This record gives sequence, structure tokens and C-alpha cells, in this order.
Amino acid sequence: MKNEKVPASEISRQLEIADQVRQILPAGRKYHIVTLGCQMNVRDSESLAGLFERMGFLKAETREDADLILYNTCCVRENAENKALGNVIWLKELKKIKPHLIIAVGGCMMQEEGMAETLIKQYPFIDFIMGTHNSYKVPEFVHTVLTEERQTFEVLNIDGMVVEGLPAVRNSNFSAFVNIMYGCNNFCSYCIVPYVRGRERSRTEEDILDEIKRLQDAGVKEITLLGQNVNSYMGGGANFANLLCKIDQMGIERIRFMTSHPKDLSDELIHAYASLKHLMPHLHLPVQAGNDEILSRMNRIYSREKYLDLVSRLRKARPDIGLTTDIIVGFPGETNAQFEDTLSLAKLVRYDAAYTFIYSPRAGTKAAKLPDPVTIEEKTERIQRLIDLQQSITSEILLEQVGKTLPVLVDSVSARDESKIGGKTPRAHMVNFDGPKDLIGRTVNVLITSAGKNTLRGEIVK
Repeated sequence: MKNEKVPASEISRQLEIADQVRQILPAGRKYHIVTLGCQMNVRDSESLAGLFERMGFLKAETREDADLILYNTCCVRENAENKALGNVIWLKELKKIKPHLIIAVGGCMMQEEGMAETLIKQYPFIDFIMGTHNSYKVPEFVHTVLTEERQTFEVLNIDGMVVEGLPAVRNSNFSAFVNIMYGCNNFCSYCIVPYVRGRERSRTEEDILDEIKRLQDAGVKEITLLGQNVNSYMGGGANFANLLCKIDQMGIERIRFMTSHPKDLSDELIHAYASLKHLMPHLHLPVQAGNDEILSRMNRIYSREKYLDLVSRLRKARPDIGLTTDIIVGFPGETNAQFEDTLSLAKLVRYDAAYTFIYSPRAGTKAAKLPDPVTIEEKTERIQRLIDLQQSITSEILLEQVGKTLPVLVDSVSARDESKIGGKTPRAHMVNFDGPKDLIGRTVNVLITSAGKNTLRGEIVK
């Protein structure tokens, strides 16, 4: 595992270039970032926003109002890739109206073999392209576009290094994402992440704790630790649990993390759920399938029995824990009997929520080469059965919360009713209730009065 940092001198150089851009940038120029994909992309976009604002750009709420538009792309599923391409093509017309508009594309999609070269040729109106490993160089790319007026791209076919010291524009004043590691070593047969994010590399404990302390001092109450597989932080074992213990001792109100691989869920992490005061009772534990043969072909490394044993031990350690998961339906060659195993596992575990997907082949992965006789009609029928089952389980679990008084970190105004505010319980259930907007960012006790299909309703306990 390589954990080298980008030299501090290089980060300083990029910040100096950002200051040079500020000197030549016309006043009032605005940026807009479109973020597709996972929470790690969201966190990357916060750093990109920090660099844009260091360069003197102001934030634009819409693409139409922007003078620089950057797409931070995802390629985990084909529909995310198609969405990115469709949106980039749309910008061609916008650039006819605003010839000075700078269009940029970055993120995981650009790390796919040959993708950047194809995009730069097919869409000559794109000004610069970068990959996941060199996004810290965005000041250099913007400076080149402004001073040399030429198209450029740079995608590094390496595992990348850890980047520290970048400015950031956080999306929230009270809840924050904190990367603890990057990349993945698992090579699940359906997944392209190791090819576009590189091998695992971890941030130092000192850097992580320093960042969290700064966030805590700024008023952040909830942090979510991020990594493609947080359980393998610093090589796995007890290391991640030890990090959680040190963060817990800092007294930050809420600690969450994602995502976890079942094969690396250690005894120490299970014990942490029983012993740590600030670790929230929620775990996202992707199972992907409930049949051993399918799990083997997915290269998931664990068995159905092992997964169910982990669930049992977690619930023994923390009886109120809520579990969520990812499930792929229609993996190449999946039989109806094998799918039934997935249904039965979902019934046994009783997830709070499940994110379900029809298998999408990704070029460059082993699974993309497997024969797949299962029709899309069969896959669609199966996923609907799974969705219906999960919806009934979710509804039952939410009903079980009625009558409880729970601490809720208020994070928003209700999307459906602006007279209501909402937030998450420790178990990550969303609750809506009457209350003033100035409660956003505060934790209040809420009596759960009723349950909908996916959310709860309540009233503040005074």
C-alpha cells in the first residue's frame, strides 16, 4: 500500500497559480460544478470549489449563469456515464451564446481507458479534461486556458497520491465529509472503481484528526468518514476501529462512515458499535447478492453464512443498529433460484433500506466478459419483486419508530412542505416536523408520531 503525499511544494505552486488567475480573471466570473456519483465525488467537488474561489470565481447556482462549468463524473453505472455525456453535449449550445465559457470534465469517467482522448476529439468545445488523480492541478489548467487559449487534458494512469492542504467550500456548516482513504484493492468482478480510483492509499491519522478538529472548532456536529472501503484503512484489521475511538474521544456529536466491505468487518469494529458514544447506530454493509455461487463470481470473498453471522454479531453488539445495503439483480447467468436466495437474505436481515440495481456491464471488468442469458424482462421482474419486498420491510421498520423520542440533527427545510423542517435520527431515518428554520444545524428531540413509506413525521419535544 502506497501512501505518498503530493509534495507540499506542488500544492503551494498550484495555490500560487490560483492567485495569478485571480489577477487576470475578469471581475464577476462565476463557476458551477455538476457532481455525479458517490459521496467521495461530492467531497472532491468541495475541494474543487475551494480552488475556484481561490482563483476569484464566484459560485453560480445554475449552469446558465456560469462562466466556467465543470462536470465531476461517475462511471460506476452506464446510466451515470450517459447522463454525463448528454449534459456535456448540451453545453455546446450554451458556449455559442457565451464564447468565453470554460467547459471542463473530470472525475472517474475520465480515468477509463481512452475516454479522455475520445471526448477531447469528439467534443472540441471542451476546454480541459482531468482525471481523479490530478484534480488539484485545476488552477494550472484554468491558467492555461485563459493565457494560451488552447484545449488541454491530463489524465494520469497511476494510482495517485494523497493530497493535503487544499482549500474547500463545504456544502454544510454542521455536517461534513472527511476522506480517510482512496482507491480499492478488492477487484469485485463487476466494478470499475479500482481501475479509475487506483489502489488503496490512506491518509495519516494525524492529518485526519487535524481536519476533524478544525471542522469541530468551526461548529460541525456530524462527520462522515469516506473511503471506497473504510474497513481497510491503513491495511485493515483494528486500524479503522482505533481511528474511530480517537475521533469519539474528541467529543464530536455524530460519527458516521461509508462504505464498508463485509470481508473486512473486524471484531474491533463490531465492538466499537457497542462502546463508542458518538458512533451512530447505522451501517451501510453492501451484500450485493444472497447466493454463494453468485458472490464467488462477483469476487466478494465472503459467503452468505459469513454475512449473516456479521449481521447477528452487529445486532448483538448494538441492538438498535440500522443496516442498509446495495444489491445487484441479474448478475450474468443468475438463475431464478439464485435470485430467490437474495430475496430470502433480505427477509432475514430486514434492512432499513436497500439500494437496488439491475446489473450494468462495465468495459474492462471481468464480469463484462461473462455470458448472460438472462433477459432484461426477467431482470426487471426480479428487481420489482425485490423493491416490493424491501418497501414492505422499510414500512414496518419505520412504523416501529412511532412513539419513540429521538434526537434529530436538523439539516433542511422539507422538500414537500416549506412550513416543515427535517433531519436524521441516529439510525439515519429522515423525519419531518413543524419548526422554525433557525433550528437548522441544531439537534432537537422529536417524538415520532407517524410513518410514511420512506420517512417519519414527528413533533418537537420541549
